Amino acid sequence: MNSKIDKNSLALRIKSLEGLTADEKSALIGLLNSRKKYGLVWEEKEEAVEELLREKLPVLTEVVEKRIVVKSSDNAPDHILIEGDNLHALTALQYTHLGQVDIIDIDPPYNTGNKDFVYNDLYVDREDAWRHSKWLCFINKRLKLAKLLLKESGIVFIHIDDNEQAQLKLLCDDVFGEENFVTNIIVQSNKRGQTYKDIAKTHEYALCYTKSPTTGLNSIDKEDNGFSFTDDIGEFSIRELRNRNPKFGKFNRPNLFYPIYISETQCDSNGFHLVSLTQDAVFSIATVPLNSEGVESCWRWSKPLVNKSNTGVLSTTPVVAKQKRDGGWNIYEKYRKTTERVKSIWVETEVINEQGSVELREMGLKGFDHPKPMYLIGKCLTIGGSKNSLILDFFAGSGTTLHAAMALNAEDDGSRRCILVTNNENKICEEVTYERNKRVIEGYTKQNGEVVPGLTNNNLRYYKSTFIDREPSIKNRKALTRAAVDLLCIRENCYEPFKKHDSKEIRVFSDKDTELLIIFDPANIDDAIEIIENLYPGKKKRGEKPRCKVYVFAPGHYAYDEEFESIIDKIELCALPEAIYRAYKAVLPKAKRTFLAEGAEEEVAS
Repeated sequence: MNSKIDKNSLALRIKSLEGLTADEKSALIGLLNSRKKYGLVWEEKEEAVEELLREKLPVLTEVVEKRIVVKSSDNAPDHILIEGDNLHALTALQYTHLGQVDIIDIDPPYNTGNKDFVYNDLYVDREDAWRHSKWLCFINKRLKLAKLLLKESGIVFIHIDDNEQAQLKLLCDDVFGEENFVTNIIVQSNKRGQTYKDIAKTHEYALCYTKSPTTGLNSIDKEDNGFSFTDDIGEFSIRELRNRNPKFGKFNRPNLFYPIYISETQCDSNGFHLVSLTQDAVFSIATVPLNSEGVESCWRWSKPLVNKSNTGVLSTTPVVAKQKRDGGWNIYEKYRKTTERVKSIWVETEVINEQGSVELREMGLKGFDHPKPMYLIGKCLTIGGSKNSLILDFFAGSGTTLHAAMALNAEDDGSRRCILVTNNENKICEEVTYERNKRVIEGYTKQNGEVVPGLTNNNLRYYKSTFIDREPSIKNRKALTRAAVDLLCIRENCYEPFKKHDSKEIRVFSDKDTELLIIFDPANIDDAIEIIENLYPGKKKRGEKPRCKVYVFAPGHYAYDEEFESIIDKIELCALPEAIYRAYKAVLPKAKRTFLAEGAEEEVAS
């Protein structure tokens, strides 16, 4: 008798069973088709915030009174703070920032069992039998949404400790791909360690993944504090070019033994004599490397490297000479700021957790435990991105990520932008995250009386997650279009109402070199065309891209292209709310079946 089960036949029998719901039959068939595999397995647990998305669509609404905008600057980066559950915010960001984020840096709850992790409005304690499954369900949904927001060159840092580190590593291998694992950074979080344990644990972790295996991280600058000189490039010190190691010399390093010719008359701005590899009337003094005993030795640099390095502006030539008191000569390398690869163990005093608490206290803020220190987050942002990175932190907590990004911008004249997301449990978003970064922008006084100037070249906009009924009736479609104004401003990075043309029926925004029009009723298309013709008189220049993005309410995909035909070369058209429905379709949980007014059954974004 063949013991192999015909799965197709069994699946048909399951479908025909009476007394089971459709979901129960689907679950049984899923178990039937499941295969054993290596990896992480956990029990799926329902999450109330996800269930809400079966009936509602998330949008973002600005809290205007919390807006902080620099009036005197047109190049200040616009940072975004979203108050709400990060599952809802990440869903909304699928429409505004799909594939645009450079760096994700998050510090999720560690699931210690000490009231640090809330699931369905209840704290998860150590005795909860589903403790790890709940955490994995929670973080898995959010990481999958976050991955969609990353650029192909994007990088992720996740701060964690031993409570979930092992599980998180396996989960990230699945979500981001094992081939995209960069390293598990060891971060010294406590110098003394947890002294009540047999081995005092002193560290936490920062898991690092990329979206693509070709993505690399940056080196970090390392300065020599002994700089004694300055030239056209900057500060430098000097060190001898001769190799002091007595084991090396002309006999076993012949390619590093050659004469260098010194000019007795030509010097740089610091009095160092210029050198050449070719002897002539100007470069006439020949020098070869000798060790301390006067025996022929070798240089540390090869002849081609010296030749390549000394090509260029004389005052910044990296190889120079200086005469000794006895009349001889030393050949020097100008030693500048260097770079080094980042090590996977971080033990600087500035990365310990207590430093983050000190920074928050100095600002006169409290109400958030274990904030990450600025130096730690700043180091991640430095090695993971560039001066104009878009950064996402959807476990924003005390707001360290934005503080660190603004500080880096002030340091290197960067234009990094941040999107922060956090809930408002115990008013954290309002009274800690927002208040901290408001003080950073506007300036504050430390508790010791020291005045800290504001990093004023920054804008901060505060949003809340709000909801529209998901059923795609005409009424709800119109409501979604009206409610999507702030989403569209975020998407186009265009926030300032153009008061000359802005109205209740046609919203017009202008920012830098971009205009945004939102038309709530197709009956107003003619008025919109007139506005656009006023904004862009004459013909579009050859090769010029449209500067104006036009969103128009439509029952379906058609964006009234024919009606806009006379100015179609000056604009980009998009039909609302269909574009939002499409963006949400791949990420929302399966919707309940609904019936439209026409009586046709439709399932939206399933």
